[in-house]
Amino acid sequence: MSGQNGKILVVDDELSVRDSLREWFVQDGHEVETAAEAQEALRHLQDRQNEWDIVLVDIKMPGMDGMELQRRIHELDPGVAVIMITAYASVDTAVAALKSGAYDYITKPFDPDNLSNLIRKALQQRALQRENLRLRDQISDLERGNEIIGRSRQMQEVYELVRTVAPTDSTVIIRGESGTGKELVARAIHVHSNRRYFPLIPVNCGALAEGILESELFGHERGAFTGAHYRRKGKLEMADGGTLFLDEIGNIAKKTQMDLLRVLETKQFTRLGGSEVVTADFRVVCATNRNLELALQEGEFLEELYYRVNVFTIHLPPLRERKNDIPLLVEHFVCKYGMAMGKRIEKISPDALDRLMQHSWPGNVRELENAVERAMVVGHPPRLERDDFSLHLGNGPPRAGSESLEEVEQEHIRNVLEKHGWNITRSAEILGINRVTLYNKIRKYELRKD
Repeated sequence: MSGQNGKILVVDDELSVRDSLREWFVQDGHEVETAAEAQEALRHLQDRQNEWDIVLVDIKMPGMDGMELQRRIHELDPGVAVIMITAYASVDTAVAALKSGAYDYITKPFDPDNLSNLIRKALQQRALQRENLRLRDQISDLERGNEIIGRSRQMQEVYELVRTVAPTDSTVIIRGESGTGKELVARAIHVHSNRRYFPLIPVNCGALAEGILESELFGHERGAFTGAHYRRKGKLEMADGGTLFLDEIGNIAKKTQMDLLRVLETKQFTRLGGSEVVTADFRVVCATNRNLELALQEGEFLEELYYRVNVFTIHLPPLRERKNDIPLLVEHFVCKYGMAMGKRIEKISPDALDRLMQHSWPGNVRELENAVERAMVVGHPPRLERDDFSLHLGNGPPRAGSESLEEVEQEHIRNVLEKHGWNITRSAEILGINRVTLYNKIRKYELRKD
């Protein structure tokens, strides 16, 4: 026998059969256990640390027979391949076994070559089942998207709007202050749409100069401008079949607005420096923290483009208006950065949570995430304390001389090492990380013992 190895359980009341099958399977690299009767087999199957690929079951056994055992096996694990063993082959036996869910059956005495082929096919089927489950899980994760966190009434209204508009191809504009999670909502719309198996292409319109934004959107031909050494696809072309997310659309220059309007109307464009007409089918989702109505009145935003993108609007509330979502968000970020840093922070103290609830959060959810990340750097397991959070409790700028997360982490690690005489094991324990992670941090920050 050859090919994929698996975990096999042999259930037969004849010792010679169990020993023969075990010897054959072990020689081929399979992991094998045996059981003399059904109850022993069930104990093996109920051990959740083992996941069996194939169970060979004798039909005729004292006590619980093979047919009943097969039913119990499929209750425990519907995916396991059950192969029935019988000394008395008949059409009725075969039909009964297959009807009750058996993968196949074999007769005594066994033909090693036939048994080899049967095991190989059963393992292939088991592998396909697992791959299908993995793909279903991936699709499930995709459909959930980057989950928007919040149970407040305001966020429930946002969820309902997302569910309503996602299956359509309507253009959506997401409004809200900086840091409220507009891109997360755009992703949620995309992954719940019929375009979810095609790409979501984000473009930060506010971060790019006019000429660069045009090249990003439309692409360019070789030689279109200095430095254009090759043809490059633009974001419009890359979004074909999927969704184009235009973040901060209110910051686009007037000329680019006009070019974009034509594309949204026709779904056709030419690359910079080219003449070939490119067609792309994409859905548009926009976001802005700017008052587009005011920009329209001041002549800074095209009226035609305004009506083109302002089909369906979703308003994201600032964090200060949904503070009852803060505990849930904190729990999410603690879990996220705990996994990334290898820290087992289990909870946050009531005093620390009260401090977060009192903060005005001018930077919204993004500011909260940054605050939790910094607290995770300096905090000690098993919980975060009030002093781990460095917040400016007001609407003004942060305190002067505030440090970056890396600077805070570097200084904190240095202090812990020096306090404990550069005892790596003890310092790692205090920091809530393992020794390997601590060694990596020491190398990263080039820390040296004085």
